[in-house]
Amino acid sequence: MNPQDVVIGILGGGQLAKMSSQAARKLGFTVKVLDPTPGCPASAVAEQVIGSFKNPEDVEKFARSCDIITFDIEHVEVSSLFELQDKKIIPSPQVISLIQNKLEQRKAYKRAGLPVPEFKEIKELSELERAIPCVQKSIKGGYDGRGTVVLKTKEDLAKALPLPSFIEELLDLEKELAVVVVRNEKEVATYDVVEMVFHPEGNLLDYLFCPAQIDEKISQMAKELAIEAVKAIEGFGLFGVELFLDKRGNLYINEIAPRPHNSGHHTIEACYTSQFEQHIRVITGLPLGSTKLLSPAVMINLLGEEGYYGKPIYEGLSEALSIPGVSVHIYGKKETFPLRKMGHVTILGDTLEEALSKAKRVKSLLKVKGEVRK
Repeated sequence: MNPQDVVIGILGGGQLAKMSSQAARKLGFTVKVLDPTPGCPASAVAEQVIGSFKNPEDVEKFARSCDIITFDIEHVEVSSLFELQDKKIIPSPQVISLIQNKLEQRKAYKRAGLPVPEFKEIKELSELERAIPCVQKSIKGGYDGRGTVVLKTKEDLAKALPLPSFIEELLDLEKELAVVVVRNEKEVATYDVVEMVFHPEGNLLDYLFCPAQIDEKISQMAKELAIEAVKAIEGFGLFGVELFLDKRGNLYINEIAPRPHNSGHHTIEACYTSQFEQHIRVITGLPLGSTKLLSPAVMINLLGEEGYYGKPIYEGLSEALSIPGVSVHIYGKKETFPLRKMGHVTILGDTLEEALSKAKRVKSLLKVKGEVRK
């Protein structure tokens, strides 16, 4: 294979497509992205085709101009991809379609005998009151904290989702974990388990650290469960598998993302092979790279500060970069708003304690504000 003769097409042009494109360009591949927003983040390193990844005609036309199709986001229109038998599409349209439906995801894991929180589809919002305490999740469309509501008391019913949804038991959680899995027809590999800490307001990832502070037995169980979850949906490609660990030491599958995942961003600096290069390797048929962790790491999401909008202003950038082991990734989004992912920072240390200490300093220094304050 001559990489210069291969065109990789990515549906979506956000930060994941940008970092995947950087990895692909390093290996000599040509990359195109389909995204409706002119000047999307990936356009800095890939050819952008203006169009909607939710429009079947745009998706089909774009796919026919590429040799390999993959994804920056799972919430795309896949109907036209089922007809493209001559194209290499990884993960498959069948897997993307299944993952788009979180209820069907849960059912697939349960059929495979894998542990998931108890769940039930609801037909009427009146069922929520009887189920409290519980977690309500939209069946389709939710990500980055959207489409998930924790209902602990009757007062919380005011924020219930008015959408087709299901409920699941509210676990007594010890930790939230994640494992990035990469799988082709011949082999499968996992990265080290990461421990995730979520933003209290936005319900999206605030920061993570690796290795997770769990014993080796649970770490191995988490990796094995993540692999079995990917196999349960017949997945090939790169996947971010989110897991729950309860206070009794039980692991449960939360959900899978069929693409590079926020929980794997630290791998750019902290591992032999980043999740983004691994993504390119698996979709192009190249051998999988080593997932070995080279250094303890912390990853911080750079989120838009509350009350700020418009053109982003990055305060404290020079001060943060003066700290040894700090790498800043700015995604290039043209506008900020509260809790929007604008970039991330990876912090390495000789020990996890050192990395966490430096991460605390970075969080206090580096802020994403905007030209407009409301």
